[in-house]
Amino acid sequence: MNATKILIINGHPDPLSYCKALSESYADGVRQSGGAVEMINLSEIEFNPNLRYGYRKRTELEPDLLKAQELIRWADHLVIVYPTWWGTMPAVLKGFIDRIFLPGFAMRYRDNSVLWDKLLKGKSAQLIVTSDTPRLYNALVYRNAGHRIMRSNILKFSGVSPVHVTDISPIRKSTEAFRQKWLDKVMKMGMKQVR
Repeated sequence: MNATKILIINGHPDPLSYCKALSESYADGVRQSGGAVEMINLSEIEFNPNLRYGYRKRTELEPDLLKAQELIRWADHLVIVYPTWWGTMPAVLKGFIDRIFLPGFAMRYRDNSVLWDKLLKGKSAQLIVTSDTPRLYNALVYRNAGHRIMRSNILKFSGVSPVHVTDISPIRKSTEAFRQKWLDKVMKMGMKQVR
């Protein structure tokens, strides 16, 4: 699914991370193809990642989170770039999702029903996930648990579909050539995404 309005969310807390470089490469590809791109770097915005009261009591959204919701509404396609830590996303990305993927924004529970309305329908997503665990090991032993959570339990639950995953691993002992190869691939992904 190609798009013209693309939002990249860099979920790495380190502003000098490889995930930041991947995010910028994707954005460069989108720009080269004439698409509109916006970026949210979670290392640069300010918010409390703790949904303190759950859904029992409203926690007011900080200005950066209100802006993030506007950008998600605007986008046709979401690109979420993050590392796998302990089998899933970093705490700052999970907190970001907890705080803004709220009832009334991402989904709406129906009265007297086990069903819900998916409020982010019409959007697609690409996950670009780095890991120190080799892909085959992650698939066979861990069954891609972190990918499944983000793809199914969060994005598809909210109506975002299709959701594709690009797994870049192993990173820890990777060479500069390996990293550059992926930066180039991710730029081409951004170029191809624009319709």
